[in-house]
Amino acid sequence: MDLPTHGHAPVLPDAVLRFLQPQAGETALDCTVGRGGHAALIAQAMGTGTMIVLDADPTNLTYAQARIKAAAPKVELKCFHANFGEVSDVLAAAGVGKVNMLLADFGVSTNQLLEPGKGLSFQRDEALDMRLDPRIKKSAADLVNGLAERPLADLLFNLAQERLSFRIAREILHARARQPIRTTGELADIIRRVNPPRHGQIDPCTRTFQALRMAVNGELDVLQELLVSVPALMAPNGRAVFISFHSGEDRLVKQAQRAWAHADACEILTRKPLEAEALELAENPRARSAKLRAVTFASTPGAVASYPFSEEVQDEP
Repeated sequence: MDLPTHGHAPVLPDAVLRFLQPQAGETALDCTVGRGGHAALIAQAMGTGTMIVLDADPTNLTYAQARIKAAAPKVELKCFHANFGEVSDVLAAAGVGKVNMLLADFGVSTNQLLEPGKGLSFQRDEALDMRLDPRIKKSAADLVNGLAERPLADLLFNLAQERLSFRIAREILHARARQPIRTTGELADIIRRVNPPRHGQIDPCTRTFQALRMAVNGELDVLQELLVSVPALMAPNGRAVFISFHSGEDRLVKQAQRAWAHADACEILTRKPLEAEALELAENPRARSAKLRAVTFASTPGAVASYPFSEEVQDEP
């Protein structure tokens, strides 16, 4: 798979603009700017105003900064190296109290998956790292070589629904008893011994690598921190869009939005998550698992319960 022109193609761009409704002079917050695809479109649509962007990956943040400035030179741009769980601190540092638009796209950028050095791909043999933020202390190798069998199996099942989680965890422990597992190739070989590749099915390494990436980067933890913060960040009539690529992420967003609506803090604009249509999927196959949910906040929002949100969530019919 070749890299897109900017290293990543933003998913559902038309829907993002439709729900955010950028207006001149407003303040927008992109909590996961990546390569700047969505943010550049939003800034262009605003023309003037303030764009605040953050990302845990400083390389992507630097790239996005230049791209957004080129796309919308009249928009004031403020960039921060931070994860989206730190969004309240980011706004305080930016000197901004409330935002009119908030976007959070929880997907990993294509360049992070395909470029060497991150250790996210099982398609090449390199150091088993997976840290997207250099501030993170423990790598995937630390987890693979340090966790006991049951916690490792639980991690694979809970974060990626890996049905062979216990068999894979047991094989990892057998392998690391001989020598530490240091590379993506070594881990991929272990997984494929348990679950050999089958024609027409996803690679058996996919779920284990996804689970380890999510664990290393604390993705569900920082998502929960973001969702707790969102209502207090939004200006009256503010719009927020969330794009998930994992059922656990989408479930947390759904629970939060229903709790906000129950408190009369927002109106849910997407009763069912919006997904990419055939034309976009043909151009960007990675959009196939994207689910977009959107809300608009009230002019006088009510109090919102803190996380964990207690309202029972039923699957959409």
